[in-house]
Amino acid sequence: MAASQASLLLQKQLKDLCKKPVDGFSAGLVDENNIFEWSVSIMGPPDTLYEGGFFSAIMSFPQNYPISPPTVRFTTEVWHPNVYPDGKVCISILHPPGDDPNGYELAIERWSPVHTKQWRDSKEEFRKRVSRCVRKSQEML
Repeated sequence: MAASQASLLLQKQLKDLCKKPVDGFSAGLVDENNIFEWSVSIMGPPDTLYEGGFFSAIMSFPQNYPISPPTVRFTTEVWHPNVYPDGKVCISILHPPGDDPNGYELAIERWSPVHTKQWRDSKEEFRKRVSRCVRKSQEML
């Protein structure tokens, strides 16, 4: 039952996204027969270090969506405090709802991003890494 409700909701959300696109973002299905896996493209937002970049990711939705969050994994290289080297996104909003079982975050803190040491201590090196990722993403086009 939950999977069919999730499927209907995802179909509606994808249809709405196609009708009313979001600037700098597009989505489609990885496989037309699987509503639970989306291929997304994200343009680097203007006036940010990521401006001009074109980044691809896979969003995988659980069978009990929207109770549980999707996972997101970039398939292009991205240097960001909330993206692991394997491309998996780690931000509070994508953590399961409720308090953190490890005690690091309260439920009300789930939106707070985590900053890496490099972003705090070596902004110039961080900027260089991001610029390299943006250039690489442009070469993939």
